[in-house]
Amino acid sequence: MKSILSIPVFMVISLLSSAQTNISVDSVSKHIGEKVVVCSEVYGVKSFEKVTFINVGAAYPNSPLTLVIFAKDLVNFSDSPEKLYGNKAICVTGILKAFKGKTEIAVTKPDEITVQ
Repeated sequence: MKSILSIPVFMVISLLSSAQTNISVDSVSKHIGEKVVVCSEVYGVKSFEKVTFINVGAAYPNSPLTLVIFAKDLVNFSDSPEKLYGNKAICVTGILKAFKGKTEIAVTKPDEITVQ
């Protein structure tokens, strides 16, 4: 009997833990550590040898959110991030992190970003 009751409880806990919150780009710093969906404009994409930065919500250095794609993950994308996302409205899903006073989401695959 215990095992029958534990299955629905486990399912509810699993659903709640994987839930994500839709937030505005201006409130990202209040949601560090949370899995969220953020929709806004891309204001710039800058690629370096080991990392690509996508500025969301405003141009660098005033961008409230930076998407980070490491070089090892670029192979997952069909084209360069500049061509895919530059100057477009996007939504990104991921876990917000703070890094050197800025808020970021590390993106590893293209299905984490949708063009609107």
